[in-house]
Amino acid sequence: MTKNSPDRLYPCPFSKAYSIPAQQAWTLLKVFLIYRLVLATLFILLIYQRIDSSLLSGYYNELYIYSSQSYWLLTIISVVCVFWRLTPYTVQAQLLIFTDIILLTLLMHACGGIKCGLGILITVSIASGGLLIGGVCSVLFAAIASLSILAERIFTDQLHGFDPSSYTYTGMLGAAYFTIALLSYVLAKHSEDSMQLADQQQKTIVNLEYLNQYIIQNLQSGIIIIDQEQSVLMVNEATLRLANLDKSPNHLSDVSPQLSRAFSTWLNEPEADTVSLPITNQSEIRFRFMLLSTHYDNFYMIILEDIALYNQRVQQGKLASLGRLTASIAHEIRNPLAAVSHAGQLLAESVDMPPGDRRLTNIIQTQSNRINVIIEDILRVSKRHDSKRKRLELTSWLDNYLKSFLSHHQHYAHSFELVHNQTPLYAFIDPNHLRQILNNLCENALKYGKPELGHILVQSFIFQELPYIEVIDNGTGISHQHLKNLFEPFFTTSPNGTGLGLYISKELAELNQAKLSYYLADNNRGCFRLCMLNAEKNLIEI
Repeated sequence: MTKNSPDRLYPCPFSKAYSIPAQQAWTLLKVFLIYRLVLATLFILLIYQRIDSSLLSGYYNELYIYSSQSYWLLTIISVVCVFWRLTPYTVQAQLLIFTDIILLTLLMHACGGIKCGLGILITVSIASGGLLIGGVCSVLFAAIASLSILAERIFTDQLHGFDPSSYTYTGMLGAAYFTIALLSYVLAKHSEDSMQLADQQQKTIVNLEYLNQYIIQNLQSGIIIIDQEQSVLMVNEATLRLANLDKSPNHLSDVSPQLSRAFSTWLNEPEADTVSLPITNQSEIRFRFMLLSTHYDNFYMIILEDIALYNQRVQQGKLASLGRLTASIAHEIRNPLAAVSHAGQLLAESVDMPPGDRRLTNIIQTQSNRINVIIEDILRVSKRHDSKRKRLELTSWLDNYLKSFLSHHQHYAHSFELVHNQTPLYAFIDPNHLRQILNNLCENALKYGKPELGHILVQSFIFQELPYIEVIDNGTGISHQHLKNLFEPFFTTSPNGTGLGLYISKELAELNQAKLSYYLADNNRGCFRLCMLNAEKNLIEI
């Protein structure tokens, strides 16, 4: 189609009740042109074959020659205009049918009039008009054709005398024209209705397919579709992220050789449909195998689930119950703790207290304050509110955050270095929760990350279409024996810590469907990494 061509055509200027798809309309027009070219060529060949037939023994041989040549020449011009789209469809179709009626009437007159039989060819043109244009135009062409053969009959009678039997043939041929016009219109209308239904069903199928693809690609669980030869037919983005792949694999063994062997085992032992395997540089992944049976072949679906995420969900359920219990206990402890703290303050005000007793009262005050901090942290966990996630542009947000954080830590104003990704990053997270997470990470970096040895690096970047924030300090790192307990509540290696800061940060991250992890960066520098949802893509959780 040309640039301005619509998807659907309304060829008839008198009615918009009939429409056909543009591409099909042009195809039908080309088919009719081929028929007309063949017919015009036959008329030309009859001139040069010099065959003594009734067709060429009419009254006006010269009129036959000029009409057939004009018919052939107009057909060639129409072929050029149609195949190169030089004229609008409606104009071209109407000109073809109109010139067909006029020139075929002249050829019929040149070959002896109505009785020569050429008038029946006009029915093909009228039927084509009903299919190509439709509407009132098909009846209009039938009327023009009927008037044309009637005029030809009257003109012939004026020259050669009155022949009453010819008017009977003329009337029957005119009736045939109208019948063909109506039948072609009904047929075209039925074809259009069927086509519209098929087109609507096709659009529905395409929309459903697009929706299915969108859902599959945005699932948090990985999906792999393979055939019996373990060739990968489709993977979603979650699979690439969970399996730590840079590009789509071609074979199941490209994901993991162990997974390929486990799949072969499952084919022989269908009851073993679940297997847990470690992935390089990733946590352990659980794979579940399913059969997708079709009429023609069998395909297989493998679902990938992060076991750590599954365990976190179980842990969240346990901690929710534990949180309610600890909140009640914390409230009960706070009252006697306030009494102990107040008693310690009163004892410390005594001027005659021996130095040994004063040291004991200081211990009471210090430990009371520490217990109070622990209680406040516990209450903060138990009163955790739902996430109010928003679309954040991390570059500007991190700039503002670090300025605000350093305004409260002016002594460390030059201890942080902020590095941004070159392209804008958009995260989907609660800004208050993100601020609490970074506060804990940055304060820990100041306490344990040895800022005197160099800058604490805060950087943002994107990996596998997910935004990340890293806080890298200069500490010696966390030992392997402590690493598995790092994010557990009340776990701490500091005598003054409560062991709830990282746990709260981990909980807040999971509340926003983010992931907080720890690893050793270059030169054994400790690094906390926060992986968040991409605000440009909505992930669907199952």
